[in-house]
Amino acid sequence: MRIALGADHAGVDLKNDLANFLKDTGIAFTDFGTAGSESVDYPDFAVAVARAVASGDYDRGLLVCGSGIGMAMAANKVPGIRAAVATEEESARLSRSHNNANVLALGARLTPSGKARDIVTAFLNTPFEGGRHQRRIDKLTHLDAIASTTDRN
Repeated sequence: MRIALGADHAGVDLKNDLANFLKDTGIAFTDFGTAGSESVDYPDFAVAVARAVASGDYDRGLLVCGSGIGMAMAANKVPGIRAAVATEEESARLSRSHNNANVLALGARLTPSGKARDIVTAFLNTPFEGGRHQRRIDKLTHLDAIASTTDRN
């Protein structure tokens, strides 16, 4: 499994902790930034990670900002991305098993590092169930196709 990892200034410390966690567990990842606490714009990092996942170069994405919400909103603008915010393991599991989420967004101001590691573990280890859930994913994919061909002027 290959992970794309990104954060804004509010999430950089938790992102760095998760990078160490991934390294310690032998999971390949690329850090898309940011590297410091200087104020940056979260959409820039969310879109970079989301495009990397949508392209197929990475299997999943992990994003961190203050709440996780802005990162998820920005990532979900990229066709093919199903980003979910999770605050505990069960949400992470359900985002994968029912929604085939491919990006997880975490809130550094809301999630201690130990809890974040547990949430990431649940997200990375839970397979998509398919079955009745697949038709819903197909509908999301269709919405992506409609959005990418619609003139937004």
